[in-house]
Amino acid sequence: MTGTTLDDYTDRYARRVRGMTASEIRALFAVASRPEVVSLAGGAPYIAALPLDAVGEMLGRLGSEHGVTTLQYGIGQGTLDLRERICEVMSLSGIDAACGASPEDVVVTVGGQQALDLVARLFLDPGDVVLAEGPTYVGALGVFQAAQAQVVHVPMDADGLIPEALETAIADLARAGRRVKFLYTIPTYQNPTGVTLSEERRERVLDICERAGLLVVEDDPYGQLGFEGEAPAPLRARRRDGVFYLSTFSKTFAPGLRVGWILAPHAVRDKLVIASEAQILCPSGYAQAAVATYLGTMPWRQQLKVYREVYRERRDALLDAMADLMPEGTSWTTPAGGLFVWATLPDGLDSKAMMPRAIAARVAYVPGTGFYADGTGTGAMRLNFSFPPPERIREGVRRLAGVMEQEIAMRRVFGAVGGAAGRRGQAGSDVPGPDLA
Repeated sequence: MTGTTLDDYTDRYARRVRGMTASEIRALFAVASRPEVVSLAGGAPYIAALPLDAVGEMLGRLGSEHGVTTLQYGIGQGTLDLRERICEVMSLSGIDAACGASPEDVVVTVGGQQALDLVARLFLDPGDVVLAEGPTYVGALGVFQAAQAQVVHVPMDADGLIPEALETAIADLARAGRRVKFLYTIPTYQNPTGVTLSEERRERVLDICERAGLLVVEDDPYGQLGFEGEAPAPLRARRRDGVFYLSTFSKTFAPGLRVGWILAPHAVRDKLVIASEAQILCPSGYAQAAVATYLGTMPWRQQLKVYREVYRERRDALLDAMADLMPEGTSWTTPAGGLFVWATLPDGLDSKAMMPRAIAARVAYVPGTGFYADGTGTGAMRLNFSFPPPERIREGVRRLAGVMEQEIAMRRVFGAVGGAAGRRGQAGSDVPGPDLA
């Protein structure tokens, strides 16, 4: 070694490690968790809305009365009790026995993140292409990057993924001889935009993927957190073949338990279990029992209503504050559910470059660059409304608007710095950016 790196193991890593980068969201946590900072950055649910006394008693009983089983090893697929409960939960969204949903085809995972990783392990070879909305979930980008796949973004508008753009992307990649394995999509209350794929587009997207022979990986962490009526039926409720349905209890119960699941085509289930066993041997028996007991003994449907009311109030607080305080030229989405608003900045502002000044003003957000595989998205940011109370949300927007006004004033005095104005948040230089206002 010549002393040219702080990491003495650089030349020993596997090739897949090259290019791994830290999540922009994770990098913010240390700063955003300070009490003086108003964090609009994370995606944490408001756990205080749970009946914590009752949940605490339930967890205590699991250890004292059922510890012999809950603290023991289990099976790789997950307990039958929990898989049956998961099917009850999915049936609320229309994914039921009539469309082929069965406990036999459910694989319990360590949160939704492991579910994504298992699908990537099964289907992605180095150099394969994944199509995904632009922007998309930062955790999925990390999984696909670790699998040495390339993400090609498909633009969105206020009605979600644009079917014509999806067809164009598939055709362009086919002409280039690139192998596309699947479409990764968060069609309902998308992270980071909050946008929902329209009813009409859902069928068109499924038809396009079916004609192209593409699998569909549907990620649905937020589908039961709607504020304005029922969400459109999930893609998996419409087609059983070629659609993988991923979800989690992190947003509707407790992220600390790390329990999610995959509903997979029957032929793939065993391979998912084998891959999961190679990673973790088996999911936590205690965590599974906690979720199954919660679903079996507590009013979880009523709790969903509580979450919806809390998040609706906080969404409205964010939108009202933005309408009152944000500088001219700012636009944003109006989500009908979920946890996030996507804001597009006035021309020339760079959300990543502005971040240190926002932290100095004691407010945090996530720059839009974190949600694109190619680092574009400088002209946008993600704002979370689920965790801070309404008055803190408004104060956070006040601080953020002040930082943006200062940036605009500096541009008037010193002119544009860099090329931020030309990088508004587009999915690529040859694809139009998302029109999400």
